[in-house]
Amino acid sequence: MCWSATADLVAGAGIAGVGVACVARVRRAGDLPMAALPLLLGAHQLVEARVWHVGGGTGPATVVWAVIALPLLAAWVPLAVLCAAPRQAWGRLALPVVCGLVTAAVMAYAIATRPVRAEIRAHTVGYVLGLPHAELLIAGYLLATVGALLLSGDRWLFGFGVLAAVGALVCSALWRLEFVSTWCAFAAVCSVVVFGWVRRRAACSP
Repeated sequence: MCWSATADLVAGAGIAGVGVACVARVRRAGDLPMAALPLLLGAHQLVEARVWHVGGGTGPATVVWAVIALPLLAAWVPLAVLCAAPRQAWGRLALPVVCGLVTAAVMAYAIATRPVRAEIRAHTVGYVLGLPHAELLIAGYLLATVGALLLSGDRWLFGFGVLAAVGALVCSALWRLEFVSTWCAFAAVCSVVVFGWVRRRAACSP
């Protein structure tokens, strides 16, 4: 959703670099999935650079983009939060985790059985997916990802959840208006927040 292949390439490399730094600082095994999130976001931007380069369409890059954006993130984020969260938070995280897994399964099936197409639309890339019950799936996706962060019981992850909720609304609005997307900037900010979280967790480790 960045405004050019070059922007996606630069942003993806930078975000992935932050991800490498996050993973290198991890001191607790349970923190690794969350620390690796910027790596996933960076890879996502790099894949979209390829989508720009080939002019959209229905090729492998488009499918990989959809897999990362939809089923993978829907499952990854709540599970990463669960891994990092204290035991007393596990009960309230059950709903977003289950919701994420169910949503991911439905989205993965839809991507596997229906065509996914990317369209270059001025300063954005639009993706056309035949998701069944799209509004319900989007609600499940947001409950799984944003909901897990807000229920984590961690101040940094709660702030990340608020940022993710606001960013999703802004990016969606700008994309629908066909303006330059803010996704690159949003992903970069998210990666910095995760880096701050990793540093704090490492400092608290014995």
